[in-house]
Amino acid sequence: MNTKLNLDFYLKDALVVAPELLGKILCRKISDGKILRARITQTEIYRGQEDTACHARFGKTNRSKIMYEQGGIAYVYMIYGLHFLLNVVTGKKNFPQAVLIRAAENFNGPAKLTKALQIDKNLNGESFTKNKIWIESDNYIVDYETAPRVGIDYADEFYKNIQWRFILKNNHLNKKS
Repeated sequence: MNTKLNLDFYLKDALVVAPELLGKILCRKISDGKILRARITQTEIYRGQEDTACHARFGKTNRSKIMYEQGGIAYVYMIYGLHFLLNVVTGKKNFPQAVLIRAAENFNGPAKLTKALQIDKNLNGESFTKNKIWIESDNYIVDYETAPRVGIDYADEFYKNIQWRFILKNNHLNKKS
């Protein structure tokens, strides 16, 4: 039986949550009452104002202020004026950090995932402990590897190369590139 993750799960640091999200099931209840599900296969950490790839690198702005909230809420933003990306805000209030859901089974890419699960800006700030969007565990056994994050050429060398991408191993739909 699947179990919805509780608030305590999200209050941990992103360094703990990101690998723990692998193998979990992202769930989205859409307007007709149907529940869409996808197993998470890849995550990335964005952590603190010192992380030059993180939206919080410029401090608390209109865009990044949600990252300063207590963990357990969705941070949804648009990139390239086209695609929404879903992040899980983690940790304690006023320490900005979030985990990007980079891929899931059958959706190799964060924009493909949000499109398929009908995730958009309306879910920004939504609690993962409520009934519009949540994450479940079915005790899936996880083996993973790490790699540098993707698409952050603007970051300094340390943060560009840090191994903060977590990839579920043995998943043919989840290439490292």
